[in-house]
Formats: sequence, structure tokens, C-alpha cells
Amino acid sequence: MKIGTKLIHNGNEIDKHTGALSIPIYQVSTFHQSDIDNPGEFNYSRSENPTRKALEETIAKLEGGFRGFAFSSGMAATSSVLSIFSSGDHIVVCEDVYGGTHRITSKFFSRFAVEVTFVNAGDLENIRKNIKENTKAIFLESPSNPLLKITDIRGAVKIAKEHGLLTIIDNTFMSPYLQRPIELGIDIVIHSATKFLGGHSDVVGGLVVVKSEDIAEKVYFVQNGFGAILGPQDSWLLLRGIKTLKVRMDYQQQNALQLAQWLEEQKGVEEVFYPGLENHPGKKLHFSQADGAGAVLSFKTTDLQTAKNFMKKVSIAAVAVSLGGVETIVSYPVQMSHAAIPRAERERLGITDTLIRVSLGLEDIEDLIEDFGKALL
Repeated sequence: MKIGTKLIHNGNEIDKHTGALSIPIYQVSTFHQSDIDNPGEFNYSRSENPTRKALEETIAKLEGGFRGFAFSSGMAATSSVLSIFSSGDHIVVCEDVYGGTHRITSKFFSRFAVEVTFVNAGDLENIRKNIKENTKAIFLESPSNPLLKITDIRGAVKIAKEHGLLTIIDNTFMSPYLQRPIELGIDIVIHSATKFLGGHSDVVGGLVVVKSEDIAEKVYFVQNGFGAILGPQDSWLLLRGIKTLKVRMDYQQQNALQLAQWLEEQKGVEEVFYPGLENHPGKKLHFSQADGAGAVLSFKTTDLQTAKNFMKKVSIAAVAVSLGGVETIVSYPVQMSHAAIPRAERERLGITDTLIRVSLGLEDIEDLIEDFGKALL
């Protein structure tokens, strides 16, 4: 079964009790036990909920993993995964990572003596040479946020296996429709389900899929213990959003390629970052491990004033911190998604005050190009 069909037909689309073509919202906190010596599958919604279970089983099947977990946000998902590590452990993290991930690893988990080293994962040798005796995992993003840099996922997995390390990847930009990292050997996949999986800018959630039973036990311990779970209403919204993921992303990445090609020709644009462009340095590698270029691109304007003017004048696109919705969203990373990273570090990574990130929506591309053209003047 192809992934597009599996988005709709994955075993979690029909309610087994009534035959309803939508899993009900089990808006309940606790469950009656008719026999306390033989309790039922569900007892308390923090530990398990039927609606959330349907979502967790759905994402596990889409990613090809052993088990899925649903959390209250993408950062709750990331933080819960990082909580399986202990004081004294070391994690190698790609340096061009989402700002929230950079913040939680460098400023929160450091309080508990979980050590992190940020590396340019585009060169696998940087990963290899930063592995230490106490290294336990490698954390990746590919494509990265916001510069769309590509990491050789299979190569990173090979290094991890040589040293007995776990591999973790944030797959938010691609979704399981376009990239399935577990098939490439990754152990843990994280999604901000707020983005493309939800797809309508109306729900906040995070999803995790793990490759094996032993990792599942560790993540479930954290999920149940911390309780940063996704509620049934939001779980239902994600189940609904996932059903249209294919048609949305097909159209959105079509828009992204056309906009990227148009931006390359504009006088006020210095550089465009998008894996679908022929001159993207990681294009060949990306398409060897993914099925599409995605619907997110970034570009740098020729100067700060052009960038500021663009953000003020753009009208069809929303100016916001998120991505992956049906509407086109433009964001300003230095003040939004990556504001938590120190300025000097941002600039070293190329996240400058002339950088603008764009998540393409479902508008007609002609209207978007006209809007962007006016905003760049």
C-alpha cells in the first residue's frame, strides 16, 4: 500500500464499535472498571485514551515504527524524548536546529548535566570526531530549520551504529508522506504535529515514533510520568488533518518550487534556500532519502531594509511563527523561531537579519507571486 493510501486506510479510520468513519472523541478522564482484578485496557486518560491511541497507532504505521506517542506540543515531544537520557550523558546535535530545540538542550537539560555538542552535521566527520565516551545519541534535522541544509541520514545512522548510539531526527518539515527516517535506520522520529500533519493552524501537538520495544518503554515511562499528553479533541483534529496530508503537500510543494524559482530572479533577493532548486548543494542527497522537496523555503534579501519592508508589506501571506498550514506563512527567524539562539551564533550559522522563511499554503501561486513582488519593491 502506498503512503498516500495509507494516510486514509491505516486501520485507525473506522470506529470498531459503531462503524463510524471517524474515531470518536473520547472526552473522558477516567474509565469504569467492572472487574478490579482484570482491569480493562483503559483506566485514566493520562496513561491511555482511545482517541489518542488511534492517533498514536496511525503515526506509527505511517512512519513504519514500533509505537507512536502523542504529546501536547512539538517541544513537549522533543523534551520528553530528551528525558530518556541521564545526568552525565552526552548528545551530538546538528547546529542548525530549530531554535526551541537549541534552547531546551543548551539552557534546560544542561541544568541536569546532560551535555550537548552542536556540530555541522552536513559533514559527517564533524559528528564522528565529536563522539565521546559518554555520548549516547545523535540528534538531527534534515532539511534543517531555517536554511534547509541536508544531512546524510544513512551515513549518520552508520556512525551511530558503530558507536552504539541512538539516532533521533525531527521530521517536521517533511512529514512521513515525504520522508520516513525509520526506513533509513533512525531510532526515534519527532514531529511538531502542529505543522503539516495538522495542516490547518488550529491545533498544537507533538508526535514521536520509535523503532523498537525497548525505546518505547523508555518514552512511555516519560509520557505517563510527566503527563504532557495530547488531549482527545486535539488528537481527533490531527487524525482528521492527516487524511488530507498528501493532497495538501503535493500542491504546497508545487507552489514552493515555483516561488523559489521566481525569487531567484528578483533584484531584492540575494539567495534562495530550497532543496528542489537545481543549485541547492544538498539536492541529490535529499532526493536519495526523501520523496519530495517539501513546502518550506527561505531566502535572504539584499539588505535589512528590504527584509523589513517585505515583512510589513506582504498581505496575502500571514506573518507568524508557525508553518505547515493551508495559508502561506512568512516568518522572520531572528525574531521568531530562532530568537533564543544568541545573535553571534545565529550569524555564524547564516541566520541573519535579512533571512525570511516561507511555508507555502494552498493559494493560487499567481496571487502569491504578485503579493511577494509588491512586498519586495
